[in-house]
Amino acid sequence: MSSEEVKDSEYILEVKNLKKYFDVDNPLFGKSKQQLKAVDDLNFRVKENEVFGIVGESGSGKSTLANVIMRLLEPTSGSINFNGENIEELSEGEMRKKRMELQMIFQDPYSSLNPRMKVFDIIAEPLRTHNIAKGKELEKIVYNLLEEVGLNESHANRYPHEFSGGQRQRIGIARALALKPKLVICDEPVSALDVSVQAQILNLLKRLQREYGLTYIFIAHGLPSVKHVSDRIAVMYLGKIVELTTKEKLFEEPKHPYTEGLLQAVPIPDPKVREEERTFTLEGDMPSAINPPKGCYFHTRCPYAQKKCKAVEPQLEEIAPDHYVACHFPLEAKDFLKKENENKES
Repeated sequence: MSSEEVKDSEYILEVKNLKKYFDVDNPLFGKSKQQLKAVDDLNFRVKENEVFGIVGESGSGKSTLANVIMRLLEPTSGSINFNGENIEELSEGEMRKKRMELQMIFQDPYSSLNPRMKVFDIIAEPLRTHNIAKGKELEKIVYNLLEEVGLNESHANRYPHEFSGGQRQRIGIARALALKPKLVICDEPVSALDVSVQAQILNLLKRLQREYGLTYIFIAHGLPSVKHVSDRIAVMYLGKIVELTTKEKLFEEPKHPYTEGLLQAVPIPDPKVREEERTFTLEGDMPSAINPPKGCYFHTRCPYAQKKCKAVEPQLEEIAPDHYVACHFPLEAKDFLKKENENKES
């Protein structure tokens, strides 16, 4: 990413050649193993105080990436440099301390909270674990956190099952902020919530990011929520980043057919506008990460695929300032389809 003029010191996270493969039993061949390539050679950097969005369909490797960055899963290879340290080289004890700066908000706000603990203890647990506060000081911090996320002291003595999904996610957010982290990974934090609540949680996350000077990695499988909060967005497909650019460029000038397909999948209320603007619909399922297609992984679903796409894997390259795409024909997609349709009609 040579064109970026941001100094290395302004990057809080740098991921290089990161891979996470899982050994999978092959039922057809007894004990022989196959490899599931969940995260396959990723490279990206996250600037301090930005919201870095990651989007893609289920199975694209987003949550696995989050767990590897958190060291909840060990990487197969590659490096993760967070705030000046290679965290994959840290011992268990050192990583435990590092997690004070690196926190996570989980997708399911119910399963991520201990059902046997009251809200006060859920939020206080990381503060007690790291000996940050106790007594009256602990109470003050917990109550302040509850207020920050839109709850109050009366909620502290209740159990998670007594709250709605949106309220439980607010509790999870308060717990994530308790240690004053520098980077928060939001792993699809609104996908399990009612539509009416999603906007409230997204606005809450944006406000907290501004007030606390946080850096977010915001993961989602839908583009609308990513657009609402992100500064830059990486599009993942089958363990790889296929497009990476600013929010504005991604939505106004998508260069990868998969990105275009995701944009086309966003519902448009007006049928007339929908018919005029819809160029193609993503069809079929994502291929298996155990046996991915040769060449471009997306060519089996791409309406623009040509012979080269089936034989040569495209690399993530900068085709315009701050716009990276892994596609052999990133500028020709829409024109190519238009010409094909015109030829068929004639």
